[in-house]
Amino acid sequence: MRDIIAAGLAELGLADRVPTEAPEQLAEYGRLLLEKNQVMNLTAIREPDQVARLHMLDCAALAALTDLEGKALIDVGTGAGFPGLPLKILVPSLEVTLLDSLNKRVDWLNEVISALGLTGVRAIHARAEEQALVPGFRDSFDLACARAVADLRLLCELCLPYVKPGGRFLAMKSTGSGQELEEAGRAIRTLGGAVAAVEDYPVPGAGVTHRLIQIEKRAPTPKGFPRRWAKAQKAPL
Repeated sequence: MRDIIAAGLAELGLADRVPTEAPEQLAEYGRLLLEKNQVMNLTAIREPDQVARLHMLDCAALAALTDLEGKALIDVGTGAGFPGLPLKILVPSLEVTLLDSLNKRVDWLNEVISALGLTGVRAIHARAEEQALVPGFRDSFDLACARAVADLRLLCELCLPYVKPGGRFLAMKSTGSGQELEEAGRAIRTLGGAVAAVEDYPVPGAGVTHRLIQIEKRAPTPKGFPRRWAKAQKAPL
């Protein structure tokens, strides 16, 4: 995994911008992921080379497309730590909060953070729509990100409340998300955002192209958002 990751980082133009130990740390993270995946469902990707490409390098692309230095980022619905944990490894000055609703995933993420000797990163067990109402979280982060498969309207409602005006929500999507983005226009405007950039990127060595949608936060999110998850699902903005 280390060699695949190192070559992919070079292809992304990141080789000289990340710590020398980053490929090894990402490979160790991948090893820990596959080990834990034998007893807990963390990923459907089970081959080391595919973990390197479709997890680590897919996430690494964000570091090539976005200025992360010295920023505070919250990864909403982080799951097995993607993309927040790889970004932390690649950009040590990035302050990262990993948020997930499943406690056993959060416990494992804290084990990984400790095993890799990382600082400036925390994993929190909470529901996204509830934590967004907590002081110090709402309108507080430079960046929020999500790699979830949920509809963009729902992701915007969960993630934009965390972003402070001037910050951005980074949504990792497929290249077939054009209609989804169009349908999310009303939600984005309602929540205080505006589309800043839509960028497609090839994942090194994977033979696939993914998309990063960057939504700038122009104004604080109005009170009343995010709504309860069941209500948001039933009636998306």
